[in-house]
Amino acid sequence: MSDHAIEVTVNSERYVATVEARVSLCDFLRSDLGYTGVHAGCEHGVCGACTVIVDGRAVRSCLMLAVQSDGTAITTVEGLAAPDGRLHPVQRAMREAYGLQCGFCTPGVLMTLAALTQGEAKASSETMIAALSGHLCRCTGYQGMRRAVAILAGEPAASGEHA
Repeated sequence: MSDHAIEVTVNSERYVATVEARVSLCDFLRSDLGYTGVHAGCEHGVCGACTVIVDGRAVRSCLMLAVQSDGTAITTVEGLAAPDGRLHPVQRAMREAYGLQCGFCTPGVLMTLAALTQGEAKASSETMIAALSGHLCRCTGYQGMRRAVAILAGEPAASGEHA
């Protein structure tokens, strides 16, 4: 196997590493760099648990090779909150809306919603809900996540709704 030198920035920290050509970005982030919030679920791109943001776009890290990330800026769930601990708006919305339970799918959901709500062009609630269809969750029934989307979209929440 041939090794490849790569340079990436993860959560604003620069890394220079040597990786085998066959190593997924998910495995590189988890095993080599210690970002265990990147969850390896199905390893086929179906469940969404491994979603990270690469150069501003939500990406299934199990489907991307680490060598393909050379020169990119990556954000994992560990990089969402501010350095002082203030939660990202997506994290706050999920907390307020009771949008998580066991937490296995949560990092991927957070990263997808963060990618859709960053910058000045905010996604509509319809777009965010459609993006949630790319995430498998066995615990929540998605209702809390849908309420979090409503919060992020600035829509009024139905009164009295909780998980």
